[in-house]
Amino acid sequence: MTFRNFFFLFVVLFVSGCSSPAPVPETDAHRIMMNMPCHQMPDGTWMGNCEDQGEQFSQSVEGLPDAVPTEVVELQDGDVYSMTAEIVKKEVNGKQLRMLAYNKQIPGPTLKVPQDAEVTLRFENQTDIETLFHSHGLRLDNRFDGTHLTQEPIQQGEVFEYKLRFPDAGVYWYHPHIREDYTQESGLYGNYLVVPKDDQYWSEVDKEEMLVLDDLLLDATGKLDPFYEDKGTFTLMGRYGNTVFVNGQTQYTDSFTQGERVRFFVTNVANTRTFFLKIPGVQIKLVGADASKYEREEFVDAVVLAPSERIVVELFFENAGEFVLQNALPNTTQELARFSVQAVENVQDSDSLLRENQDVIAEIDQVRSFFDKAPDKEIRFDIDMGGMMNMDHSAMGHSMDAMHGGDDHHEDDEYAGVEWEDQMPQMNLMSDSTNMSWNIIDQQTGKQNMDIDWTFNRGEYVKIRLYNDPNTMHPMQHPFHIHGQRFLVLETDGVKNQNLAWKDTTLIRSGETVDILVEMSNPGEWMAHCHIAEHLEAGMMMGFTVL
Repeated sequence: MTFRNFFFLFVVLFVSGCSSPAPVPETDAHRIMMNMPCHQMPDGTWMGNCEDQGEQFSQSVEGLPDAVPTEVVELQDGDVYSMTAEIVKKEVNGKQLRMLAYNKQIPGPTLKVPQDAEVTLRFENQTDIETLFHSHGLRLDNRFDGTHLTQEPIQQGEVFEYKLRFPDAGVYWYHPHIREDYTQESGLYGNYLVVPKDDQYWSEVDKEEMLVLDDLLLDATGKLDPFYEDKGTFTLMGRYGNTVFVNGQTQYTDSFTQGERVRFFVTNVANTRTFFLKIPGVQIKLVGADASKYEREEFVDAVVLAPSERIVVELFFENAGEFVLQNALPNTTQELARFSVQAVENVQDSDSLLRENQDVIAEIDQVRSFFDKAPDKEIRFDIDMGGMMNMDHSAMGHSMDAMHGGDDHHEDDEYAGVEWEDQMPQMNLMSDSTNMSWNIIDQQTGKQNMDIDWTFNRGEYVKIRLYNDPNTMHPMQHPFHIHGQRFLVLETDGVKNQNLAWKDTTLIRSGETVDILVEMSNPGEWMAHCHIAEHLEAGMMMGFTVL
């Protein structure tokens, strides 16, 4: 069956809708459609198997408290802070949505903490699902990492105390680590801002601002697209949203004064979407990554930010006017935020200075001898779609080649190797965590996902080669995150990285080979995984031990 014929039959079935009483021939397309979760399309029609797909999480907002704006909470060494994950209602595009929040805030409270502080977070679960609280990027004690490797799930109504330490300056974030696809999309995320003990760590600026980027997938009624209690959905490509959400708002604005220098700490908490950030008319100074400053500050035209990554940028508003932070996609441009800059008579000089951060360079100098060694470990990213459909896979593969850019994009294209949008929503819709899996494969042993059993010693520097196989049934990008440790991205496709920073997540585009050097500094059992939430639900995670 060719892809053209499959798609024609698919459209016929889609137009007829799954509620039609007329018998439908037992074709490949019919079997595929009836394996899809029940789903309301943008035109209001229903599609998929609407009879036996299991229980959906409630969307009722009756009796729920309103979500409230995000607060900045300053904590000191030794402080105890209470955090409750709970169910709220929040207005989005004129609709009241049932969402989840930390302390009723979406994003959750920004916890501002001095570097090297230790605080106790008293966490309570008042949501409709068991959960865990993961502090993303923090090099903390293993038993407080908030994954199933380190603790039992926190049931509804239970309390758990997390002891958190903050050894590294910069911006980090927190989120659940059970059913991220549902809970994180519904609003469970927030930032830590770790204030450096060296007051000269960052350049002098006039203001500091947090930007939390997200997107929500809303159905035809304006509600969050349904989630199922017993499975994750959209596991093929991930849940791409159709509504941009910045700092909990769909139309985020801020105001500044001409001549101000502003440092932005930016976090991508989207389930799937990679952002391509531009701000026409304002020069972007890139100064920091996930877990440190860069060796050298640099001016850039755009920044690519994958799920769970953070960047630190500084903007100098030299001119008055309106400026738009954009997600500049290959075929369209989305407005993320709008900045109004008020004119003043006397404007300070432009911020053209680029610092070379000798403290970061000196720290990295200590490990440069490991850069050129052979990889200690090699892994490959793959997919198993065996349970998903019975159709002509070669035709489907051809369609995916086209989806990845076709003749419009070349290997050196800055957009290559990333699916910036869900371009095959029907195919994505029929995927779930029961009928396919995403795989991390150990190249030396053939083991995959949680069967991988790597063991290292504390203090080792381990070089890992990450290969995102482009010859699979559905090659796409994977933001790869390592818990509890930090690493350097050494090179991509043999090209050495000339400006390093410590990271905990890096984007591996389709077809890329990326070498990283991991500092194994924290003992315990840890996870590494793709940070597309739906890929995680489809099995794309592994564990390793640091002795």
